[in-house]
Amino acid sequence: MNWLILVIAGLFEVAFASCLGKAKETSGTEMYLWYAGFLIALTISMLLLIKATQTLPIGTAYAVWTGIGAVGTALMGIIFFKDPVSFWRVFFIVTLIGSVVGLKAVSSSH
Repeated sequence: MNWLILVIAGLFEVAFASCLGKAKETSGTEMYLWYAGFLIALTISMLLLIKATQTLPIGTAYAVWTGIGAVGTALMGIIFFKDPVSFWRVFFIVTLIGSVVGLKAVSSSH
């Protein structure tokens, strides 16, 4: 269950980073709404990370959380923010995914 909580926390990390990207593209009230979304997603992400680390090793949980955030944010950048796509960028995204899966595989789940 705590691994699921950790994955959801990572997805909220992607959400808060994406809100920052959208806020940068907008102005006025819409910009402030994206910043509000950032604060909400950040709070949820942190609370879920705290919950997950109550039973998962902190080093593993934090690495998985940031890995999910990094991969998810990079993919969101490519899909929604027109970030560049290159062989090496995709290669390193794939290695990040492999690292997150590997950490999960070698960690005790309590």
